Amino acid sequence: MVDKNSEKSVQTPEVGLYYPPKELVENSNVMQWMNKKGMKSESEMRAWCSKNYIQFWDEMARTYADWFEPYKQTLQWNAPNASWFMGGKINVAYNAVDRHASSWRRNKLAYIFVGEPVGDVRKITYFELNREVNRFANALKSMGVKKGDRVGMYLPMIPELPISMLACAKLGAIHVVVFSGFSAGAVRDRLQESEPKVLVTCDGSYRRGKPLATKPQADEAIKGLDCIQKVVVVKRNGQETAMQEGRDVWWDEFVAGQPGTCETVPMESADPLFILYTAGAGGKPRGIVHTHAGTCVGPAFTTSWVFDIKDTDVYWCTADIGWITGHSYIAYGPLCVGATSIMYEGSPDYPDFGRWFSIIEEYGVSVIYTAPTAIRMFMNEGPEWPQKYDLSTVRLMGSVGEAMNPDAFIWWRKYVGGGSAPIMDTWFQSETCAQVIAPLPITPLKPGSPSFPLPGYNVEVVDDKGLPSAVGITGDIIITEPWPSMLREIYHDPDQYIETYWSTFPGKYFSGDKARVDQDGYIWALGRGDDVLKVAGHRISNAEVEASAEKHPAISAAAVVGKPDKVKGESIVVFAVLKPDVQGDANLQKDIKNFVRKTLGPIAIPSDVIFVGDIPRNKAGKPVRPLIKAKALGQPLGDISAVVNPQALDQIPLVK
Repeated sequence: MVDKNSEKSVQTPEVGLYYPPKELVENSNVMQWMNKKGMKSESEMRAWCSKNYIQFWDEMARTYADWFEPYKQTLQWNAPNASWFMGGKINVAYNAVDRHASSWRRNKLAYIFVGEPVGDVRKITYFELNREVNRFANALKSMGVKKGDRVGMYLPMIPELPISMLACAKLGAIHVVVFSGFSAGAVRDRLQESEPKVLVTCDGSYRRGKPLATKPQADEAIKGLDCIQKVVVVKRNGQETAMQEGRDVWWDEFVAGQPGTCETVPMESADPLFILYTAGAGGKPRGIVHTHAGTCVGPAFTTSWVFDIKDTDVYWCTADIGWITGHSYIAYGPLCVGATSIMYEGSPDYPDFGRWFSIIEEYGVSVIYTAPTAIRMFMNEGPEWPQKYDLSTVRLMGSVGEAMNPDAFIWWRKYVGGGSAPIMDTWFQSETCAQVIAPLPITPLKPGSPSFPLPGYNVEVVDDKGLPSAVGITGDIIITEPWPSMLREIYHDPDQYIETYWSTFPGKYFSGDKARVDQDGYIWALGRGDDVLKVAGHRISNAEVEASAEKHPAISAAAVVGKPDKVKGESIVVFAVLKPDVQGDANLQKDIKNFVRKTLGPIAIPSDVIFVGDIPRNKAGKPVRPLIKAKALGQPLGDISAVVNPQALDQIPLVK
């Protein structure tokens, strides 16, 4: 439903709906598809696509991907094993680069790289990207890298990272990207299991104006790993770097003399493209395996439909390629649809809090995809920063990493989206590879909800028996039918694959995330199921208490953990970051406790409200609750390499 009397978004106070601009709705990619199909409403479209999901994905595979050989069967499903696009030959590198480099897009910008040092900019066309991918692929091939070999990457956000990934894809090698902020121990854990033949790294990077060394971390991580035959080192910040003779080589020397053309290997649809490690039980990371065909189809379809990408757009995903959001929405989805993307290396607050907004203004960014944690950081600094810049090119925005609290939604829309740009609040996982629950540019929005399952997905929120949860009751997010970009295995651990994802509700994918559904069918994602408090026999979502606390007018961000309670089992502790100019005192603590009690009920009243300067978070923007809890209870922290702001852990006091 769209307001017929205005070109701008309007809010309906009684239901909290925000409607997208009429012009955006009518010209959106999804509306064009609906018009061709003769579909009259969003609900009709979503229902048809979910019911006829195999037919839908068949059409998306033909629309968004070019095939060396057409597939003979769209899906063969023998739960929990899916075979998509059987008999087809494809390669994501061809779809992301080759075909554009030989089309009218050859001189279109693929990436605008903005380094952290002001003025450090590289503009790379699809023709130039193709040439660099081919040169690196030829260099890898010259040292024996072939289909099925693994290549590790430990790089910051610089163009050589997607170039390396695409070069591997071109040869059929499997890339293993490790987040550049991880410690040497965390890097070693991932490389030791995946056994790459080559590691691509760099001398160092920049963070808030300071040079950081990367190569020493890489050296420590691979010490004694016999699988590593070559270490390719990018010169990034020019710092002095130790090089091991016979093993280490500078990137420029590695690709010197290599031709700018390279044959792309046709791959079976199910051939693996990458392994990406995600958090696992007991702290052991799980190697999630994704395929060429799935990565060609899922990220491209969602980039086109959710973000409504046009050839005139300048798109910016602020994530890091070390995580699934960066894989799918910097390296693959945008390239496969021929988009121009911003790639930013640095911190959002360097040299000041206007950096992001200056980039939007300078390059005319029209679609921006970011995390609520970044938005709340800007909220704390005040609207004067975005107001200094011309952000009128922004027409659509996205959110990822955690549920967006309503205050952040409203603030971001007002000061960055011009009061009208809709925000696509998205839910997906490393395991899904592409967005699963998200609005479309035609969807009326409820701040804090990712709305509905996307077309082609069959998603339910269920109780412990696998039955749909009642309205407003927390349940588990499951996906009842397969989808093309689904994970295919946990690397070297088939038993855990079945146990973790397919045993809770046999034949249905168990996400491990909690949600509830409201009376209008909107899904409200609440975070991990293992992040659940047990208070007096009641199960309460940490994320739900956080969302409640963040609605308090004095709070900009919150993290919630439990502490042992002899009577209740657990009591609730809220760590709260206050908005600027708010003074924390005992009266405010009491007020926040009562506020949470009013919004969630007496069982959810916190025993403690503690004011802190920042919340420790991972790269996805989520509070690292296990570490926060360990710090608060005086327990050993263990590995903190996943924390992007470790100084925030120092602010967590001991809770008695």
